[in-house]
Amino acid sequence: MGDSSGSVSVDVEMIPWGGQEHMVQTSHGPISVFVCGDQEKPALVTYSDVALNYMSCFQGLFFFPEAASLLFHNFCIYHIDAPGHELGAAAISSDVAIPTVDDLAEQVAEVLDYFGLGGVICMGVTAGAYILTLFALKYRERVLGLILISPLCQAPSWTEWFYNKVMMNLLYFYGMCGIVKESLLQRYFSQELRCNIQGLESDIVQACRRLLDERRSSNVMRFMQVISRRYDLTEGLKKLQCRTLIFVGENSPFHSEALHMCAKMDKKIQCIG
Repeated sequence: MGDSSGSVSVDVEMIPWGGQEHMVQTSHGPISVFVCGDQEKPALVTYSDVALNYMSCFQGLFFFPEAASLLFHNFCIYHIDAPGHELGAAAISSDVAIPTVDDLAEQVAEVLDYFGLGGVICMGVTAGAYILTLFALKYRERVLGLILISPLCQAPSWTEWFYNKVMMNLLYFYGMCGIVKESLLQRYFSQELRCNIQGLESDIVQACRRLLDERRSSNVMRFMQVISRRYDLTEGLKKLQCRTLIFVGENSPFHSEALHMCAKMDKKIQCIG
């Protein structure tokens, strides 16, 4: 199942989430891929947002019985975590160069090569949606469809750049502190989920809060640096050959970005928000 040239290798560990973790060595460093399901079935590749991994990002979807039954009946799921975001990840050495968004997109291609995958469907969340959109632009023949949740496609605004700079400074000096966690939870969840009518957080927000405590702050900071240096993909969007489905909440901080993306793509796109 590997690359016969030996350029990509894997170390496999069984972990209890109905699948198997593979640590794939790529030309841009190791990357964790958690595989769930029958590898003879069509492939669905996921990529999570900043500070999230497959567990904290997709647990709500894949623990929902009806959705899980539908997905696992039809697909084998390949969860790609951003570098250093996997469960139990060690801190990435400061001697390791910070990758570019293009490097991360190339990692996705190498993961597909390792598993011998041809055409795949990709599902990404915010920063992960950007990486998978960039991958789809670079390897149009390998992407059959895109499912994007609160996606990014433009370069950061000055407001976002400043916000990310503050977040990275907090991560550097204070780690995954309360302010950082609250800011990230606002990025992921609506006000209704974060605080219901009784003033209580939903179970999924509480679970995500606990999982954020397990993230290595230096690794989160590195991924945030990568995404803060992204470039505009707008001009390439019409070249996408695959159908695209975009989900975005009406009150999402990325609502206008998603609408911009919808407006710039052709009629093969559907936006739900």
